[in-house]
Amino acid sequence: MKKTNIFENLEYSDEKVQITLMLETEYSKEIRIVFKKNQIMKEHKTNFPICVEIIEGEINFGVNKDVHKLVKGDIVSLEPSVSHNLDAKEDSIVRLTLSKKDSVTRVNSVLKL
Repeated sequence: MKKTNIFENLEYSDEKVQITLMLETEYSKEIRIVFKKNQIMKEHKTNFPICVEIIEGEINFGVNKDVHKLVKGDIVSLEPSVSHNLDAKEDSIVRLTLSKKDSVTRVNSVLKL
């Protein structure tokens, strides 16, 4: 058994979106993404399916040029190669579930686009 808490060591940064690997299992990686209001992750794609859960706040989640308002409790899944972006409308905490084959480095690289 592995255990973590998404609120542990939580930090909001005025400089950039905060990405933290919270838990790695045999089949997935659980990532916490912390946004201050108006911070964004630019449009990007992944080679693997993902799930995104809004823990706190509100995110405009762009998918193939359509924008979906996501709020606390919302969960979405995306297939590989789907263009998407995130725009925080409030201070927000997002849980991202990645395939074991995907990497946290790739997620961090989105912030440098």
